[in-house]
Amino acid sequence: MAEKEHIKVEGHDNLVRDASSKAIINTNINAYETAKRRAEEAQRQRDEIRDTNREINNLKCEMHEIKSLLKQLVREN
Repeated sequence: MAEKEHIKVEGHDNLVRDASSKAIINTNINAYETAKRRAEEAQRQRDEIRDTNREINNLKCEMHEIKSLLKQLVREN
């Protein structure tokens, strides 16, 4: 397989342009890893918020059920 030709982007040490697709590629591995970690952390936070919301909704349902049962008990007595 032929190696792709990359052309340095003037004024940017970490950027090259792919000669065939004209795409700009960041060659800074540290910046890539940092962005990847940031995206993973953001996803983890979204997951945590979603789980917390589910838990809150479950608690609301349980509280509603308890309230209904208490009202039923009061009416029967």
